[in-house]
Amino acid sequence: MKIKTILLASLLSVGTLFAGNYKVDVDHTSVAFKVKHMMISNVKGEFGKFSGTFVYDEKTKTLKALHGDVDVTSISTDNAKRDGHLKSADFFDVAKYTMMSYTLDKVVGNKAYGKLTIHGITKEVPMDLELSGNTVKDPWGNIRTGLSLSGTINRKDFGLMWNQAIEAGGVMVADEVKINVEIEGILQK
Repeated sequence: MKIKTILLASLLSVGTLFAGNYKVDVDHTSVAFKVKHMMISNVKGEFGKFSGTFVYDEKTKTLKALHGDVDVTSISTDNAKRDGHLKSADFFDVAKYTMMSYTLDKVVGNKAYGKLTIHGITKEVPMDLELSGNTVKDPWGNIRTGLSLSGTINRKDFGLMWNQAIEAGGVMVADEVKINVEIEGILQK
């Protein structure tokens, strides 16, 4: 049994030997979301401060690993009052939970499965994955590649419970939140 485990570990590590380690280029990456407001329109927002790394194997065109951290205090919906409410204990409670994170567990086809932590709660979240499939050299000699992650979560699964009923029926904020992350990475040498 030990020999099989060692052999399997060796094969997995050989697979990542040919993969490149990339650092997320924050100037060319976005972490965005949208959620229904009063059941009639979408409010969009994004986070301005984040960091991340990923491992991409150009030979096999596969994502091997990914981890990202987002500073929740950097939330912006282009409305200071709303942003303040989102930072309050009603939602993200940034006084206690300043960061959220995502760590990839596996990729199956065009689906990325990973652990998302928001508000101190970690859940397995599947995301649609789109890889650029290419690497390019930029004018400064850096090797770059990109990928996109998109999916939907229920905010209440992460303890973001605040809501208010509206007179016409329905609620002020939908439970479903759509996430879209566009990532460009620079190969680390």
